[in-house]
Amino acid sequence: MSPHETARLQLGWDIGGAHLKACLLEDGAVRDIAQWPCPLWQGMRHLDGALALAHSRWSRAWDGGADHAATMSGEMVDLFPDREHGVARIAGHLAHSLGPSLLLFDADGGWRAPREAAARWRGIASANWCATARVLAPRVGDALLVDIGSTTTDLIPLRAGRVAARGTSDAQRLVTGELVYQGVVRTPLCALGPRVRWRRRRVNVMNEFFASTADVYRLTGELEPEHDQAPTADGRGKDTQATCRRLARMLGCDEGDADERDWRALAAWWKDVQLGEIQRQLARVCADAGLGAGAPIVGAGCGAFLAAQLAQRAGRPFLRYADLALPASAARAALASWADVCAPAVSVALLASARG
Repeated sequence: MSPHETARLQLGWDIGGAHLKACLLEDGAVRDIAQWPCPLWQGMRHLDGALALAHSRWSRAWDGGADHAATMSGEMVDLFPDREHGVARIAGHLAHSLGPSLLLFDADGGWRAPREAAARWRGIASANWCATARVLAPRVGDALLVDIGSTTTDLIPLRAGRVAARGTSDAQRLVTGELVYQGVVRTPLCALGPRVRWRRRRVNVMNEFFASTADVYRLTGELEPEHDQAPTADGRGKDTQATCRRLARMLGCDEGDADERDWRALAAWWKDVQLGEIQRQLARVCADAGLGAGAPIVGAGCGAFLAAQLAQRAGRPFLRYADLALPASAARAALASWADVCAPAVSVALLASARG
């Protein structure tokens, strides 16, 4: 690039119900990736707050004429009366904040201006998984994308370099098993099953939001602290004692009724239950898509560590989203973990940048 040329800047956004994720590209290369808590169901002010933090981080790019591309899943939150209104309202809010360059990813094909959101809402709604799959498909051929996030798991078959999902909407993907509504941070533990194995007995659990999967993976040591952004069920700390206290409450117990080793064993049991459910859905999706036994699993999300374990259980090779989507570089090494966590934001940025 000559001294008189300016870099082409692209920001990719993924507006979820609980987080805002974003990626900055410079001349097609990833320069930075970030995620901010954004409890959208509590009001649009939280989206404004997260966007303000993003602007503070990337003010030079944002104010310097960066192009913007966005995908979303936040239209599903109960702030909105229905998904159509959610898509339209988020699109309008983003257009006001990000400016006229904004394009919205449409899983039905193409890109949409914010003014088209109300008419094209079905293709825009909860399409973030499709952006990730579109980036991966030509790079990997046959594979299964396993994106395990804070709240949900996407199981997306890729065949012959194309996205082979049978469902498109959340409702359809719940039917096909391509959407499993479980994640590694925000899922209430009572959603994983009505009983647990505790001290060689089967024990009913309390069907209350006393603890979440973040408590499990905090105790197993697999959830990275920087990805552990959601508030706890009781609004208290994330230290070991507070985490054990929440697990104990699920059984009608106190933390002092057992030692730390027992609570870690209970966390491991809950982890195995969650792995088993995702594994059953994974096998179903692979069978329906006709994926061969040698097709790899491509892991993404803050729960990519579970995707790696699922690959091992299934006897399949394991690949990371970051290793496939980003060219080898020092930046990739530094940003790989966040690229996996924010795969849809990275993907929508890459797809928009490739438009030229």
